[in-house]
Amino acid sequence: MEIALQKQMNFINLDNTKLINLSYSLNREVIRTNRAGSYASTTVITSNTRKYHGLLVCPLEYLDGGHHVLLSGLHETIVQNKQEFNLGIHKYDGDNYHPKGHKYLLDYYTEPISRLVFRIGGVTFSREMMLAQNEERIFVRYKLEGATANTVIRFRPYLAFRNIHSLSKANMDVITTIQKVRNGIRTRMYQPYPYLYLQFSKHNEFIQAPDWNYNIEYFQEQKRGYEYKEDLYTPGYFELQLRNNETVVFSAGTREIDPRGMKRKFENEIGKRIPRNTFHNCLLNSSQQFFVKRGENATIMSGFPWYNFDMRNKFGALPGLTLSVGDIKTFKAVIDTLVPDILKSLNAASYRQERNFIRGIDDPLWFIWALQQYAHYTGDNRQIWKSYGKKITTILNAFLKGIDGIVEMHDNGLLYCIEENRPRTWMNCIVDGSQVTPRYGYVVEINALWYNTVRFALEVAESAGARSFIKSWKELPPKIADSFTTVFWEEEKGYLADNIRNGRADWSVRPNQILAGSLAYSPLNEDMKQKMLEVVTSELLTPKGLRTLAPKNPAYRGIYEGTQAEREISSHQGMVYPWLLGHYAEAYFRLYNKSAADNIKRLFNGFKEEMEIHGIGTISELYDGDPPHYPGGAISYAWNVAELLRMEQLILYYKNS
Repeated sequence: MEIALQKQMNFINLDNTKLINLSYSLNREVIRTNRAGSYASTTVITSNTRKYHGLLVCPLEYLDGGHHVLLSGLHETIVQNKQEFNLGIHKYDGDNYHPKGHKYLLDYYTEPISRLVFRIGGVTFSREMMLAQNEERIFVRYKLEGATANTVIRFRPYLAFRNIHSLSKANMDVITTIQKVRNGIRTRMYQPYPYLYLQFSKHNEFIQAPDWNYNIEYFQEQKRGYEYKEDLYTPGYFELQLRNNETVVFSAGTREIDPRGMKRKFENEIGKRIPRNTFHNCLLNSSQQFFVKRGENATIMSGFPWYNFDMRNKFGALPGLTLSVGDIKTFKAVIDTLVPDILKSLNAASYRQERNFIRGIDDPLWFIWALQQYAHYTGDNRQIWKSYGKKITTILNAFLKGIDGIVEMHDNGLLYCIEENRPRTWMNCIVDGSQVTPRYGYVVEINALWYNTVRFALEVAESAGARSFIKSWKELPPKIADSFTTVFWEEEKGYLADNIRNGRADWSVRPNQILAGSLAYSPLNEDMKQKMLEVVTSELLTPKGLRTLAPKNPAYRGIYEGTQAEREISSHQGMVYPWLLGHYAEAYFRLYNKSAADNIKRLFNGFKEEMEIHGIGTISELYDGDPPHYPGGAISYAWNVAELLRMEQLILYYKNS
């Protein structure tokens, strides 16, 4: 009865037939994060398939600024009548899985939190996983039901203590000593890592038996062309007894916790969670996974598990993640946190000093686009100018003056991207030192954003009566608009050139032109917008977003697979990105108003099925250009989730207008 009721309550439910099918279940991944920047990620059956997977993965700024896998996994063994039932699962050479704990799985639920149910004979054993909201800690709650006698449970932790981009190998340097703490131990494999506290809410016995588990394989890394074998260290195992209907809570964290309060803390944490009982709530729940708060500062993670911080993605995602769900407070916290960095970036030295990413020319323009969404949401242009007018002016003056060797404004009012060997747009992949999609010179979305930026700046300046600013800038927009259509538009083709470099136009049909129709201020007339939208619809639109290149182009690649280089080549040569669908929807609505609602709603609802595919309850980074459009890349991507939420609000706005 309880199981049947649980299934009715769950929007996402994977039953036994799916869970025991490894080709199905190992391709369904779970990602949970918290505001401290930590995450837990694995497959629905808890078998890690990536080096990025782990039950407790924490940011360690003092080491290298990256995320580190501390606790890779926790395997449970139920002992009944001297017979052992191992519930864990690891992959070894030759598709050898051991132990095969998945064969005992009965169901996987997401409500109120991720829950796995095992059945061993007449006994059910459930496992619920949850990260603490504001600290580096994971909780796992267990419950035993149907047992006729006390049952012994063993818990074996597998430790890694390494950066998410590397792998652990057996060595003689590991620290094998442990220290007892309340209902558990503390340990660390190496200095200067923090101690990891492994504790239970119930008294237990820890049997110290340090050992290495060799050559565990991560087949997702093997597919991606990376090293894929790892040795994990286990310091021993915990053993305790559970009575029928008894629960016990396990905690792994970087600080000790009082075991007496663990069950209460677990219940309190559940109350903070957004239920994933509808498609909308899945998106809403996922949207909260990207925020990181440290003191008064707040920021956004671009995606999980391997993305970090990227300015363009942050500003592109921010309105959808916050304003679309009525969260003005978080919007302000993030935008104000990022203002100093975006202003600091307005010089050539900043553009050339980046190490882990390539700073985009359009980063400051997306910042102002985010402010524009905020202004539209609040309706208070005067306050926008009061709070951000000086910042907007600083950005505009930087582009007007030009950033030496990076970008300059020509006499025709358009921005010209100077560098030939550094990809400064969102299509920024490099293979063997060369750009996959060379995009410099006049770039279509850069100049669409530029025109929109200047017009929006004049709009808020006028509301505030900033006459000096208006006088300085009012002559520029007509010049940009006229130059934009002259340079990018060709009537016979009926769409916009992607870029013009060295005097030659690149007429590859790409989705970047959609911004010229989606932005509040567009240099195109209605006839141009309609023709451009028809081309984008016929050649780029798919159920999962817009292709990055039309299939008729000889450079088109329809499948995201192969080595890292092969994937990089294909990522912007045909792959589909859902975030572009938000701008497609906005362009469509601006042109056809209320009559567009049904078509856009159909596209939006097409993502419901994605809630049980790839990243459970979230949206993947990209999809194949070819049907059936399999997901790929990161299992959860902020910009995609954000634009679907913004798309949902556009549907409601235009349908009710």
